[in-house]
Amino acid sequence: MSIMITDECISCNACGAECPNDAIYDGGAAYLYGGEEKPALNDEHTYIVPDKCTECVGFNDEPQCIQACPTEAIVPNPDHVETKEQLMAKKEHLDKIGR
Repeated sequence: MSIMITDECISCNACGAECPNDAIYDGGAAYLYGGEEKPALNDEHTYIVPDKCTECVGFNDEPQCIQACPTEAIVPNPDHVETKEQLMAKKEHLDKIGR
């Protein structure tokens, strides 16, 4: 399951520096995926791109963004449930295409 940022976010961006996949972006900012610019997924606050989030699998034992968040606004995303194997495959795919 990828991680998501709720409306409790204060856009402090403490989480962004912790993401090894460059999956966290400022509200309203376009994101990069495989070298292509894509439109922002949230205009109001910091957001996580589900296609780039591996819950830190392959890097850390647990998602680092959750620990960094001072408002507890980062939670599992029930719309993107994935196994550890799927998350590792996503990490390997991101390694190939670039983050």
